[in-house]
Amino acid sequence: MEHYDVAIIGGGSAGLAALKQLSNLNKQAILIEAGKKAGSKNISGGILYSKKPKHGKTFNVEDVYPEFLQDTPVERRITQYMLHATSRDKVFTMNLTAAHEYQANFGYSVLLNKLNGWFAKQASESAERQGGGIVSGVHVRSLNWQNEKTVIETDEIEPFEAKAVIAADGVNSELAEMTGARAKFTPEQLYQGVKVIVKLPEEIIEQRFGIGPDEGAAHLFAGDVTLNHIGGGFLYTNLDTLSVGAVYHYDSLMERPSEPYTLVNALIKNPLVAEFIKDQVAVKEEIDKNLPKEEQLRTRFAVSKLIKTWNELRDSYHSRAARKKLIESGKYKSEEEIRARLDYVQNELATKYYTKFVTDYVELEYGAKLVPDGKRCAMKKPYYKNILFVGDAAGRGIFIGPRIEGLNVGIDDGVRAANAVARAIDRNNFSTQFMGESYSQSIEESPYTRDMKEIDKDYLKIFLDAAKDVPKDIIGQRYGMVFRLMSSGTLRGLAVGFANILGYDKLLPLVESEDTYVQVPIELAEKTGRQVQATYEPTIPTIAQRIAQLKYDDDRVSHIKVLNPKSEFMKKMVTLCPTLCYSMEGGDVTLQHEACIECGSCAKETEWRHPRGEKGVIYQYG
Repeated sequence: MEHYDVAIIGGGSAGLAALKQLSNLNKQAILIEAGKKAGSKNISGGILYSKKPKHGKTFNVEDVYPEFLQDTPVERRITQYMLHATSRDKVFTMNLTAAHEYQANFGYSVLLNKLNGWFAKQASESAERQGGGIVSGVHVRSLNWQNEKTVIETDEIEPFEAKAVIAADGVNSELAEMTGARAKFTPEQLYQGVKVIVKLPEEIIEQRFGIGPDEGAAHLFAGDVTLNHIGGGFLYTNLDTLSVGAVYHYDSLMERPSEPYTLVNALIKNPLVAEFIKDQVAVKEEIDKNLPKEEQLRTRFAVSKLIKTWNELRDSYHSRAARKKLIESGKYKSEEEIRARLDYVQNELATKYYTKFVTDYVELEYGAKLVPDGKRCAMKKPYYKNILFVGDAAGRGIFIGPRIEGLNVGIDDGVRAANAVARAIDRNNFSTQFMGESYSQSIEESPYTRDMKEIDKDYLKIFLDAAKDVPKDIIGQRYGMVFRLMSSGTLRGLAVGFANILGYDKLLPLVESEDTYVQVPIELAEKTGRQVQATYEPTIPTIAQRIAQLKYDDDRVSHIKVLNPKSEFMKKMVTLCPTLCYSMEGGDVTLQHEACIECGSCAKETEWRHPRGEKGVIYQYG
């Protein structure tokens, strides 16, 4: 049987950080990833932060990967952070850039297929020098202990031994369930996020959002776009795409089930968002059915090829780097020549093939995931025997109003786990009393843990300063007095100190309410917002069209088993599954797993596993 010092299960950002840190410390480790390659199963909103806290230290991405800022596997550095309250065509906007920059070195928009693919390359090269590496396309099926070592069994390769295990297998951690280290997370402890990737050329993004080539914008939304749920929408600028999505308290969705795609659709239909995402789109004209079949086929092929050429050339024309590359290659002599060729192709499509060029938007990918709320579900003891849990698997994510962080928390956890394991290897002591407690103590010292437990009065001040122009009479009696009290530095310090003694669990029902996320933003928009008119009506794909766009390696064996087809929870899954895998037949809930995107929304009352190695959804963006 093969044996290793450390086995890391899961090739997301947290697991890869653990692998890279262990190799930085000259320790052997192997990482097991179920996807065909690292990043193909991962999805995020998402912004990756690097932090500089006032108290304590965080392990940032650039600490683990020194080449990070030079190699830039990221999209755009976020330099604007805006919050919009919406009501129909009215929008009230608050600038929260100061809150976004609070204790931050930087925050970049990211797409996880690209980001984690880059992390994996760096981590794998380092790990291989220590006799370890990444084994992809392998799903861990079970583990047991023999002679104080963990024996790991998979669906694809022979069993192997490890002295220590780092569980980085996500919010629906199978290792947590196998060992009983924690219970499955409940809807009250989770958010459900749904996202689409929207295509938009690079320089059009910059013009539209008022940003430079090295800048990016993040926009958050509350109010009527929430469809009366607790949560909100987001839009982040990437290099030449936009991440547009919605994140909602899962228990709020359970109370009033709404299809996840309707929540993102409501955001897209908002006139401000519709204007943000609009673009010029080529629409094929119907081919004359009276033409001979061969002529119809030839025309269809010619039109498809020309539209593909037009899209690629247009994207290149609206990108400084791409224009430069085309000219340096000798294919074009100047930018004017590129523009002339683009105009020629467009004219050919319009005059010869009657292609229409309309204002609309283009979706590239649809996805969803569950996100843990660290205030409610972070593991108090993130270990079991010789297994250390990191990131989402340990229930560690930061959701504090408009502050949403997960990737950086997972990286910090991964480094702390690696450090604890390295110390255990040096002492040859992998016991819970030594390795587990060492890691647990390190996690307690993390500034992120403090953020999950306490209100930061300085962050609150920044938020209140941003909200200073909000009329207090709109906020209403329930919150108006609170805002007035918090405006005083002395009173704010006393109030926050008292609130922290009470704890988040006492405060959350007051703060995270329908009033906060829905009613107050609607009233703000109605009474003080500016009017925004959409210049077109977005053509939103159906859920069937969105699923058809996704890439799958289908598995004939279902990775999900329904335990009680008559339960109320499972009946709600008929609505809440993002890709409609569930339906009702004769009073029973039935599953068709082929369209599953592995979000785990149904995990609480199913026998839920990740698919076998390389099977299931394969995200192109993530």
